[in-house]
Amino acid sequence: MNRSITSGVFAVVSAKIVALVVTALSTPLLYRLLGASEFGAYSFLLSVFAIYMIFVSSGITDGVRKYLAEDRHAANWSEHVVGYYLRLALFLSGLGAFLLVLATRFGLVGLAFDPELQPYFYILAALVVTAQFRDYTRKTLMGFGLERYSEPLKVVDKVAFAVVAVPLVYVGGGVVGALAGHLFASALVAAIGLVLVHRRVSLSCVFGRPPANFPRKQMLTFNSMSIALIFLMMSLYHIDIVMLQRFRGSTSVGNYKAALTLAEFLWFVPMAVQTVFVHSTSELWSQNRVREISDLASRTMRYTFLLTALMAVGLAALADVAVPLYFGHEALPAITPLLLLLPGALGFALARPVLAISQGEGTLRYPVAATGAAAAINLVLNVTLIPQYGMRGAAVATSVGYGSMLVFHCWSARRVGFDPLADARLGRSALTTALTAVPIVALSTAIANPWVALAVVPPVGFAIFVTFAVLVGALEPAEPFEILSAFPDPIGAKADAVYGRLVGGERSGPSRNWLQSLLFVAGLSLLLSGLAFGLFDAGI
Repeated sequence: MNRSITSGVFAVVSAKIVALVVTALSTPLLYRLLGASEFGAYSFLLSVFAIYMIFVSSGITDGVRKYLAEDRHAANWSEHVVGYYLRLALFLSGLGAFLLVLATRFGLVGLAFDPELQPYFYILAALVVTAQFRDYTRKTLMGFGLERYSEPLKVVDKVAFAVVAVPLVYVGGGVVGALAGHLFASALVAAIGLVLVHRRVSLSCVFGRPPANFPRKQMLTFNSMSIALIFLMMSLYHIDIVMLQRFRGSTSVGNYKAALTLAEFLWFVPMAVQTVFVHSTSELWSQNRVREISDLASRTMRYTFLLTALMAVGLAALADVAVPLYFGHEALPAITPLLLLLPGALGFALARPVLAISQGEGTLRYPVAATGAAAAINLVLNVTLIPQYGMRGAAVATSVGYGSMLVFHCWSARRVGFDPLADARLGRSALTTALTAVPIVALSTAIANPWVALAVVPPVGFAIFVTFAVLVGALEPAEPFEILSAFPDPIGAKADAVYGRLVGGERSGPSRNWLQSLLFVAGLSLLLSGLAFGLFDAGI
């Protein structure tokens, strides 16, 4: 993989790590304090809000980022762009909040959803305004190339939410307290962001009048395909929550959301890769370096498969331990949906870098069609399965919808002009996963103490997985060290030296006998499973 892109991925991962930690700590606290039912109501409200905000803010946030980054030579271009989108943000947020209040006041929200949830929509109406300016200011700063401010603001948002919401819920604030945390955090980030934007461009530009040749129509209609893509993606994320609330109620939603939260941890690195690749591959497309793009895509898919599959196997093996420790014993019903969601979450993880590279090419027709097909499958299955099977039906439907993203986006990639499967080695990666799952599950089953299992299974499982991946051929012996070479010194320097020696040895080394390797690895898998049961007496 290109070293600069690899470094970019690590930079994005490190920038988001604090937000991930805060979310990982605050979510189980909210679940325990609210209980499954109120946590479900809270999750449902956020899902409805996320879908609603697509129509309020998507064109603004993406547009201001794009047109500021263009830095045209027209006089006062930045001032006119900031002012135009600021006026649009004011108008759409005001209109969005007004319509939500109107729908709540006249009972339309109560007719569409549970009437008991109706009062919360007044808080969501206020959140429309603060969230609009939170996102507007962050994207404006990114358009100016000020990621050193925009990324920390995301962390401020997460931390401020947790600092306010958790104490309010603890003292009995319930769902109102959790929503108040979002309201405070988004208002704080919006205020800080507006100050930072004002330092770059005076906010008085909102009263300015752009020239006649200012591309208003182009800006207004920009990103219609991107908005469609965002809407379809959001439907994949939230339609199950909305429908489960409609048919089964808040308790089921709360437990199902707990399962989703754990399954979505698999996406952390793939989402970072996706963020980097949208921009990093645009230059490769502009230079028509299609072969390099295919190599990058397939290698990224292979690494993503291996990393995410390892996490999925570990999470599945430790589900009985991790879920009650993380969310409490009330969340035990979330275990089965979690296991059903993991295969689809793995497929979606593999689709993310492919989607990003397709977006980098600039033609969104095929990615939108691929996502639309997956969203349609997801919708039909949720409508069919949730009324009869509840959480399990939602998990199966969503898992199939997520997994179909991989199939459809591989088709989309070939239509766009690159092949993400060229060196993906999906068969070998799947074989590695299957063989590794046997000793990992055996080890987790054999260890009776949950804390010992959490301490022992992940590192041992990682070592087994990497060993099997190399033996099966899913990884070349030098590749782990190539990845480690992107780390800061002294790790990077030492890994780079080992990588150089291994690459030289591979060129002159003997070819593998794959049948012998397969038999050896299968035998080793069974041997390790037997050792796990022998060393740890679980009464089996």
